[in-house]
Amino acid sequence: MEKSLKRMATMHKMQVTGLELFYKQGYYNTSVDDILKKLSLSKGAFYYHFKSKEDFFISILQSLVVKKVYSMLIEPIEGHDNPIDLISNCLEEVLQTAEHNENDYGFVLHNFITEFNGKNPEIMKYLNDTLKVWEVNLVSTLQRGKFNGYVDRHIDCEGVASYIISSFMGVRTLMVEGSATSLRYRYMQQIRFYLRAMAHKQVA
Repeated sequence: MEKSLKRMATMHKMQVTGLELFYKQGYYNTSVDDILKKLSLSKGAFYYHFKSKEDFFISILQSLVVKKVYSMLIEPIEGHDNPIDLISNCLEEVLQTAEHNENDYGFVLHNFITEFNGKNPEIMKYLNDTLKVWEVNLVSTLQRGKFNGYVDRHIDCEGVASYIISSFMGVRTLMVEGSATSLRYRYMQQIRFYLRAMAHKQVA
């Protein structure tokens, strides 16, 4: 039992360090030697836990990236009746966190989707599945808002979810090199206006 816990702790430490390197440098610009050097590990120790660099990266997606996306963008809006302000508040919190991150290289999921697109179908499946979970959550949250009378019944929930995801990914990319505070402020002004325009209008 103790040996198993120690192995899990070692793997977690490796995954956290690996994610930091892949996020900063990109998957293809990060070698196994880079990871070993950062962790002060031997190749034998690395290959004891993981079959390959790709296997290591997939384990990071499964254990860290999915959890990160879920805790930041899915959990805060799950199971609530009125999604209008909830979604915008959730987005603003994530953007504020990024704004104050000195080592911001963009939205981790978007970065990897861009890097692997057309190059590695297996890894792309994991990335697209994570993106799909976020999209489905947004759609179901908006549909729940419709059902409970907070969102106008004519709203295309799938279209809104696609717009939110694509616009969020876009502003996160711009924030890396641009004025993060100004970009966040302007984006949030517009997204709030957009979302509030979807609210169900009460008939006087």
